[in-house]
Order: sequence, then C-alpha cells, then structure tokens
Amino acid sequence: MRAAESVTTSSSPDAAFALRWNRKDLLGLRELSAEEINFILDTADAFKQVGTREIKKVPALRGKTLVNFFIEPSTRTRTSFELAAFRLSADVINISASTSSLTKGETLKDTARNLEALHADILVLRHSFAGAPQFLAQRLEASVINAGDGAHEHPTQALLDAFTIRERLGRLHGVNVSIIGDIAHSRRRFSTFIRFGRRGEKSLGCTWRSSATFYLVASRARTFSACLSSARA
Repeated sequence: MRAAESVTTSSSPDAAFALRWNRKDLLGLRELSAEEINFILDTADAFKQVGTREIKKVPALRGKTLVNFFIEPSTRTRTSFELAAFRLSADVINISASTSSLTKGETLKDTARNLEALHADILVLRHSFAGAPQFLAQRLEASVINAGDGAHEHPTQALLDAFTIRERLGRLHGVNVSIIGDIAHSRRRFSTFIRFGRRGEKSLGCTWRSSATFYLVASRARTFSACLSSARA
C-alpha cells in the first residue's frame, strides 16, 4: 500500500479499467470516493476466488511484513486480517496490548516506531480511542489500516457489508439499508452510514438503550415499526 499500484479489474464483462491506488493508508470511508470504494470491492471479488482453490495463496504481498497491533481484544477481525495476509504471502506478526511494551508505560507512537524500525510495511491497528490510526498514520512511513477505533469507524467491516450486499443484490445504488441492534456507539454503523450515504442510498438504524425503549439513528425521527418494515423490504 505504500507505493502506488496499478491493478486491472472490471465492474462488468464489457468494461475493464485500470485504477492507480495512491493512498498509503486506509483509515476510514469518509475520505474515499465512490470510485475508490468500488475499486476495492472489485479487487476483493477477484481475490475471493483464491479461497476456493486447493492452494490458497497468491504472491501479491510476498516480501512484505504485516503487523496486527490489537490494543483491544478481537477474534474475528484479527483472524480475518491474519488469514488474508497469509493468503497474500505476507509475513505476519501478531501483537496484543498485554504482550507489548505498552504495559511498561511505552507510548503508542514509540511502540509503532519500534515496529517500523524493524521494517514492518503494514500496521493493522485496533484501538479503543477514536483517531488512534490517524495519529500513527501521520507519523509513520508504514501503511496504517484502521481495524476499528473506539466508536469512530470500522472501514473494513463496512466494506465487507457493502461487498455482501452487492454480491446478493447485484448493486449498491438505490439500496435501502436498515441496521437493527445496539448501535448507539457502533463504529461499524458509522462507517456503513458513510458508505450508504455517499451516492444517494438510504440508510437508517434502530438501536435500544433498554429492552422496552427504542431509539432510532437516522436523518429524521421514525417509528421502530417503520424501521422493521424497511428492513423487510
């Protein structure tokens, strides 16, 4: 991700295009254009076939070192990054807060710089504080991927949501998306709202503070029954 890469893919059998990915980091969806998001989804669609092969490896990240630096506990996200990196032929190092020098008082910046000094190319960060990935991205030459920062964003999860919806429905434009659950402080909800507000899609969410009282997170107040009706549509 550090250097610009040219990847050829296609959104349909009739139209192939090449897009240069010039971003060093993936911190959130707010700064990405619709074309960049679609480019990621198209590329992921091509790589999905790798998981169905008998030998599940391609050399895309051969010679690169990826560090999973998870300050918050995680099972699915960390395992997903680790498995994806292995299948792309990267060398992977997993570090948690309990096994790092953070327990001895070392700062997040110093720990990350020490990792970079060991020639880490990509740092995948999960942190409880919003803005932590941006903080490191501004100070490191290595690429930084946001794997969830507080209640801010979880861009890769939102991209996975978009990928699944497009795969099931064949499109993203014009899709009504309802998110139901305890989303008051959900970083995944925030990233998904950004994605589906980008091109005119409608996105609304229902959350609760107690078993009896429901709150709606949307552009305007609506009833919970309306939210359920939208989810069924």
